[in-house]
Amino acid sequence: METQDEGNPVIQKVEEKDASSLVAISGHPLHAMSVHFPIAFVFATLGVDVLYWWTGDPFWLRVGLWSSGGAFFLGMAAGAVGTAELLLVPGIRARVASWAHAIAAMTLIAVMGANWGTRATDLFDVLPQGLLLSGLSAVLTGIAGWHGGKLIFDHGVGLMVSSRD
Repeated sequence: METQDEGNPVIQKVEEKDASSLVAISGHPLHAMSVHFPIAFVFATLGVDVLYWWTGDPFWLRVGLWSSGGAFFLGMAAGAVGTAELLLVPGIRARVASWAHAIAAMTLIAVMGANWGTRATDLFDVLPQGLLLSGLSAVLTGIAGWHGGKLIFDHGVGLMVSSRD
């Protein structure tokens, strides 16, 4: 039985393009390796903000400054590697999910930067604005992660399978 996509010449053309990672070490894509810490820091910042809301202890303000900074700066590094992959690999550029992932990730980095920057400059209070930015960051992380997962699991983007596999 033929699926709808099998007869579509546009999808066949896209699938012919190589989507192997060019920014990799020994076959391991750097972007996939670099996103784990920013993701962890996004959720850590949300947790820290909730703890500050619950306890009122200023210790959590300092932890939130560091965790939001880690999320932002490590997210910038992961974003730079992801942008290089997007621009260098035609098979990645040709997929719509790549652009959806990139837009969600860039929006996430901007929100993380605002979250860290406002904490670093005392521009506004962590409650409620910082907590809201942390919550928005967590939602955007889910959206960007969903599209990134689609790229890997549905499209095989970044996978480098050897002949031994």
